[in-house]
Amino acid sequence: MVHTKRSIKSEDLKKIEIYSDPQYTPDGKAFTYVSTTINEENKYQSQLYFQQFDETEAKQWTFENTKNDNLHFSPDGKIAVFQSTRSGISQLYLINKAGGEAKQLTAFKHGAYSPLWSKDGRSIFFHASLDKGDHIEDQKELTTEERQKEKEHNTKQPLVVNRLKYKSDANGFHDNKTTQIIQYSLETRAFTQLTTKDADHSFQDSSPDASTILFTANFDADADYERFSDLFTLHLETKEVTKLTSGKSSYYNAKFSPHGNKIACFGHDFEYSTATLSKLFLIDVTTKSRTPLSNDWDIQLGDVMVGDTRLGAATTGPIWSADGNRIFFIATDFGATGLYQATMDGNVNVLYKNNNHVFSFTYHPEAESFILGISTPTNPCNFYQLNKDLQLERLTNANEKFLQEVAISEPEALTFTAQDGLEIQGWLLCPYDFDETKKYPFILEIHGGPHMMYGQTFFHEMQLLAAKGYVVLYTNPRGSHGYGQKFVDAVRFNYGKGDYSDLMDAVDYVLENYSFIDETRLGVTGGSYGGFMTNWIVGHTNRFKAAVTQRSISNWLSFYGVSDIGYFFTKGEHDLNLLDDPTKLWDISPLKYANNIETPLLILHGERDFRCPIEQGEQLFITLKHLRKEVEFVRFPGATHELSRSGQPIMRIARLDQICHWFEKYL
Repeated sequence: MVHTKRSIKSEDLKKIEIYSDPQYTPDGKAFTYVSTTINEENKYQSQLYFQQFDETEAKQWTFENTKNDNLHFSPDGKIAVFQSTRSGISQLYLINKAGGEAKQLTAFKHGAYSPLWSKDGRSIFFHASLDKGDHIEDQKELTTEERQKEKEHNTKQPLVVNRLKYKSDANGFHDNKTTQIIQYSLETRAFTQLTTKDADHSFQDSSPDASTILFTANFDADADYERFSDLFTLHLETKEVTKLTSGKSSYYNAKFSPHGNKIACFGHDFEYSTATLSKLFLIDVTTKSRTPLSNDWDIQLGDVMVGDTRLGAATTGPIWSADGNRIFFIATDFGATGLYQATMDGNVNVLYKNNNHVFSFTYHPEAESFILGISTPTNPCNFYQLNKDLQLERLTNANEKFLQEVAISEPEALTFTAQDGLEIQGWLLCPYDFDETKKYPFILEIHGGPHMMYGQTFFHEMQLLAAKGYVVLYTNPRGSHGYGQKFVDAVRFNYGKGDYSDLMDAVDYVLENYSFIDETRLGVTGGSYGGFMTNWIVGHTNRFKAAVTQRSISNWLSFYGVSDIGYFFTKGEHDLNLLDDPTKLWDISPLKYANNIETPLLILHGERDFRCPIEQGEQLFITLKHLRKEVEFVRFPGATHELSRSGQPIMRIARLDQICHWFEKYL
């Protein structure tokens, strides 16, 4: 196949426009969305757009080279609140639907974010990070100079640690600030701090009569040692807090029913620890009884699709129908995500699912219609309207110019049977200008998690490797989401065994069935758990001629104590902690088998990765270098575990270039 279009490049990350967060206007005549791009300063910028259904062009509402997102209309549709970093930190702004400049609403020292309206439109609720002893009436936003001076001061102070949860990959080292819920009254223009406990609070919803708010938190004395979260209501007039749930569970994305007597939420009871499927629960506000609606579904609720163009956008939670008899949500199943509907008796049916990735949706109750955000393997994103009759109509044409210019490969879906009978799904990408009479080098991609899922979504990295002339295989071995609870749990206590054989079986399958793959030029790469598997593979076979391990795990003994999740993830995935049986942890550590590694190995790691800290890559590098193996170590300054997905654009492109150069050198 000879293309008239050019092949895709690593720098094309700068040309891809990412749409997210569609929101109907209350009258249903228009919708808003967020468009994120990389600007000339190599920074992300997000702009708000307003699109009327009777017009062909969307109106751009924001223009600053900053992040503007999380827009929500007031119930009457006249004004909207959104968050923006235009002042240097996230603050809230109001914008009139009729036009005009946005007006800054908050000036909190540490910012304000996640705004939502009360159902009567008289209040806005939001989150703010507050220090102990802070008073909201004294809040004052720092200038850029003051913020930089404070940052420099903090870097010169010792960090005193007295908590187990003292850092996270998302936020770095924690301090004494907690997330509190603040109410802003549009009538009095006053702020009220609704929560005060020394804990992080997550606002969920406002009741239909606007008398009560719903939030999640963990107020237990042992909260530092737990991952649980309970649901609470807070009566706005009396300030009475009522705990709705109690137990070793986690709840999130909770919404009041239209009548206010029930709550729909996602959550689970950690039955399978870190591999537990999320469930859909109904909570009775009066009796506090909990009803699981999804016990018989065996699907993962929410969107756990792995990709590199979604920039960490959150999944839309359960949404109630206008009559309160149905609940809508996204779910993950067999390599795709779709829009689902559940009734109060637990029956579930698919409203929309195809060979693609539904990454968000918004629902208009009067029209009984939806706007879906959809990505496909050959198109990064677009919005579509799904009407009451479940007919789909495209609303946008994102990345039109880019897609006309660049050749995109269509993956071939495949399914094979593993040694023990499990069905494994995967996809094969053929190279740019593919000629089936030729032989091509091959790269196996392994996703992280391990409880995530490759699937029917646009993946720039995969397309780039295909454009460079490689056959690319990506699969969902046991442990992946999308194939039921038993499948996702099958990797726990079994690392380096069933998952390893699944991946080797996948390679064997394509070599047997596709004659254009050169079996003498095989490469392998993966990140996080995929990095662990890359390390494991090259320590147990020499069939691969080049490997790239990214933000990987090499030593479970040290991972337990250095990762922000190590103290519970090690137990959850291996059924033991460090002191339970160090020998067993060492036996499943790739570092133990470093002497066996003959495959040239490139190690990529972020300096600020707190999920799989850089010492994991450093241990492996020093060991292999000391053994005089063919190895190289690339450290990315300031990069977290999210380097490949939402890291600094320059670092993301440099990472892709490093991968390509390594495979070009050895394959």
